[in-house]
Amino acid sequence: MYIKKKCVAMLLAGGQGSRLYALTKNVAKPAVPYGGKYRLIDFPLSNCTNSGIDTVGVLTQYQPLVLNEYIGNGQPWDLDKLHGGVHILPPYESKAGASWYEGTANAIYQNMRFIERYDPEYVIVLGGDHIYKMDYSKMVDYHIENNADCTIAVIDVPKEEASRFGIMICDESNRVTDFVEKPKVPKSTLASMGIYVFSWDKLKKYLIENENDANEKRAKGEPWSKDFGKDIITSMLGDNQRLFAYEFEGYWKDVGTLDSLWEANMDLLSPSVPLDLYDPSWKIYSRNSNMPPQYIGNNANIENSMISEGSSIDGQVDFSIIFSGVTIEEGAKVNYSILMPGAVIKSGAVVEYAIVGEDSVIESGAKVGKSPEQVANRDDWGIAVVGHNVTVSEGKSVEPKEIIDENI
Repeated sequence: MYIKKKCVAMLLAGGQGSRLYALTKNVAKPAVPYGGKYRLIDFPLSNCTNSGIDTVGVLTQYQPLVLNEYIGNGQPWDLDKLHGGVHILPPYESKAGASWYEGTANAIYQNMRFIERYDPEYVIVLGGDHIYKMDYSKMVDYHIENNADCTIAVIDVPKEEASRFGIMICDESNRVTDFVEKPKVPKSTLASMGIYVFSWDKLKKYLIENENDANEKRAKGEPWSKDFGKDIITSMLGDNQRLFAYEFEGYWKDVGTLDSLWEANMDLLSPSVPLDLYDPSWKIYSRNSNMPPQYIGNNANIENSMISEGSSIDGQVDFSIIFSGVTIEEGAKVNYSILMPGAVIKSGAVVEYAIVGEDSVIESGAKVGKSPEQVANRDDWGIAVVGHNVTVSEGKSVEPKEIIDENI
């Protein structure tokens, strides 16, 4: 027996995140650590809980082990429900055969039976790798008020950055009149956030049509795709369906690159950034590591940093995000860096403008990264990255922009 739901959320969490390189070598992008105690997927899951959406399908594909283990039964997000809750939805084999998800639209298409179990009026489609706080219930209400077939969350971006996004062109009532993917000359600065509310009957129709059309093209050797932006949104616009833009004005960060991941963490240390992790009315939930309290030694010198539970600090830390279980020995220096869970920085090591992955060890005298002032040509500077479970040996260096995923 399944209880009818007003709205079901489908969370696309199967992305490889190839532009995060060593940090997603063995981990799905939504499982990448962020902000001292979170993983990226905590944000959409917490938004669902805070918005009153209690039925969530999480579509996994690439390296799902850590992500599946982390989500578990959904208890940290109050999504361990008898009727609804969180469900992991990997690709599966049916009588028609087995198939990986062939695009964002196909991923939802393959899980239509899951959605139909709850007979929802609306389906909200989310990405699993953006950092933001949004009340989805207000977006659903906006969708209903406009008698919309599809509502797309948008954010106003600087004109010089607009060509990186899918851009919406709207009339005075915010009805979408055109959509252009990564235009060279943008006609608008309203960028799609990859968050959609659909009336389920319409979405179902267009998913089936797209699937059939793409399969026919593939059989003929013609170009095909099964994507929300390229196919579903474009087809609905072509059929003059009612598409509306829902403008979001809060903090939103797409952490698709190493630089953006580093910047998003550094943002948490800036008083001018409007992402409040301490707001009791809109908590971001996560799976607790159940570690002892942090330990700050007599020789520690810490300024403007976040230090999580289970960490032992005896060295110098400035403007950095320190995750749980991190050890920074006496005489070690960490500046403008992100140390993920279990990282160890030995005495005499220096880590600057860097990301150090989970359970990695920076041995005594090793150097990871440099400040911009230490690089003669500014174009040669960038964040240094050490992947997960990597050891940087005594006296070795990881230069700016260098990414290592094996011991050196």
